[in-house]
Amino acid sequence: MNGKIRVLIVDDSASVRQTMATILGEDPAIEVIGTAADPFSAAKRIQEQVPDVITLDVEMPRMDGITFLRKLMVQCPVPVVMCSSLTENGSDTLLQAMEAGAVDVILKPRVGVTDHLAEHHLQIRDVVKAAARARVRGRPGKPLPKLDAPAKKLTADAMLPPPDNRPMSRTTEMVVCMGASTGGTEALREVLEALPANSPGIVIVQHMPEHFTRAFAQRLNGLCEVDVKEAVDGDPVLRGQVLIAPGGRHTMLERQGARYYVSVRDGPLVSRHRPSVDVLFRSAARAAGSNAVGIIMTGMGDDGARGLLEMRQAGARTFAQDEASSVVFGMPKEAIARDAAERVIALAHIASELLAAATR
Repeated sequence: MNGKIRVLIVDDSASVRQTMATILGEDPAIEVIGTAADPFSAAKRIQEQVPDVITLDVEMPRMDGITFLRKLMVQCPVPVVMCSSLTENGSDTLLQAMEAGAVDVILKPRVGVTDHLAEHHLQIRDVVKAAARARVRGRPGKPLPKLDAPAKKLTADAMLPPPDNRPMSRTTEMVVCMGASTGGTEALREVLEALPANSPGIVIVQHMPEHFTRAFAQRLNGLCEVDVKEAVDGDPVLRGQVLIAPGGRHTMLERQGARYYVSVRDGPLVSRHRPSVDVLFRSAARAAGSNAVGIIMTGMGDDGARGLLEMRQAGARTFAQDEASSVVFGMPKEAIARDAAERVIALAHIASELLAAATR
């Protein structure tokens, strides 16, 4: 054992298998132990050596990826990252994959796929590393090798200046900002399903690709008493409504008088993400101050940790999800280490704590 993350790549495209193997194999923390063109070949590979992570395509011959995923979660639970060319029309399929046990998703275009994957190599490696730490049906998280970051990460300074922390005038309504990544789709569902229809306005950044966020919002809207929609530039933040930041664009909180609205903008990757939790949280510190509640949830990396500290310093109530209920205890851990969270709470209690803090 060399301590590396062992990855099995399952995809019916030979060019995708080769590109993914090259991208992952060039990271010193990752070892590609094999590739497979379909689930049957993958099953044989798994019998020979159980990987730490599987990247799995959806559309394949002989058996589709969702069916294989469900069988895998019953027989041999392994962290799975779905890698699919499905875009907006297939987003519901990928949401089914998350419900079936996949921990994250990588989207690929139908044209120019190898160039696209190569361009997003850092994000792909980060997703696989996050998956290796994920708790899958009781599977303990795997510690990762300590490595220097392969490239400098931009902070929220790339989108807006730091808050000046001047006292913010009180408003009638409170606003809640939440951030999550790996494991966040199901965690957010659990929180939002527990909220009543008259809950305070909520803005959420969940690390997701473009198109996926719209389907995610639509799914939640059908499950929750609160209204859930993908944020559009200029949307007001209203009681009883949840705005999900669209994939591929940053979402920021703005204030006009006593009313809040969101600004959806293009921009560079911040903390290697777009949308970035740090950007949302910093904007909340600037626009809302003590009128805000910040909650950071399950996910790998440190996106949101700095922003949550800025929110706390501006007078906001701030919370972090605890380790036991997090799929990946990365983002909350970093926030806690920075003393950004005034309290650490279990997933099951986030909804009630959110309501109590927002109605103080």
